[in-house]
Amino acid sequence: MRRSGAEVHLTVNGKQVRAATGGRPLEPDRPLLLLIHGAGQDHTVWALVARALAHGGFSVLAPDLPGHGPSAGPAPTSVEAYAEWSADLIEATGYGAAHIGGHSMGSLAALELAATRPELVTSLVLLGTAATMPVHPELQAAADDGEHLAIQLITLWGFASHTHLGRHPTPGLTLRDAAVKLMRRIDPDVIASDLRASSSYAKALDAAALVKCPSLMVLGDHDLMTPTQNATALSAALEASTVVLPQTGHMMMLERPHEVIDTMVDFLRAT
Repeated sequence: MRRSGAEVHLTVNGKQVRAATGGRPLEPDRPLLLLIHGAGQDHTVWALVARALAHGGFSVLAPDLPGHGPSAGPAPTSVEAYAEWSADLIEATGYGAAHIGGHSMGSLAALELAATRPELVTSLVLLGTAATMPVHPELQAAADDGEHLAIQLITLWGFASHTHLGRHPTPGLTLRDAAVKLMRRIDPDVIASDLRASSSYAKALDAAALVKCPSLMVLGDHDLMTPTQNATALSAALEASTVVLPQTGHMMMLERPHEVIDTMVDFLRAT
């Protein structure tokens, strides 16, 4: 493992992985928190959450998944493969287990990991999640063709409408603009593959029945990509604590970072 400022560079299955640590080094006496980003994204979506929790008692690891950012590819093509890779990542750190937070596609990978490798998962936090995550055919077609329309649709549907003209901490920018810039750094083929992985995963309820660790679901009441009503069955299967954030879309870590942080801290400190 090689450390560089607020990042670490690890070798997982013989390939290099970049991960953010929230501005603090990984420390063996602090519990590990692994944050798994969603389709077509990278670790930066966790920036504020990672920093707060790293300074709140956790060793935080927010990786760029394989094929995302500078982490070596190829990108896995299924949720199950992302879960297997996440297990390998935890083992590469030397920690025996970790609290797992996952967003969107990353929440499905976190769920699958908790079901198949329970010894590695202390608790589970699923953000912007649902039992199924179907992708609109127009979005998948645009992604398959490598069209910029795919990014436009993801960022249009991914944020609550009232955030489209503001809500960025830097004057003159919007959350959606920042998300577009992020996704343009990701290989279009990876975005298309991630969307297919999310939409084809049909095991969420079966996986949830196998999860024994404490679980939390954080949802947005204006989420168009994983609407809250689509999470009801998953919440019941997990017997999860569920928090619905008001006036919040799918990208809650960016839209409501303070509320997400407070919710996660309360849950994690109680487990």
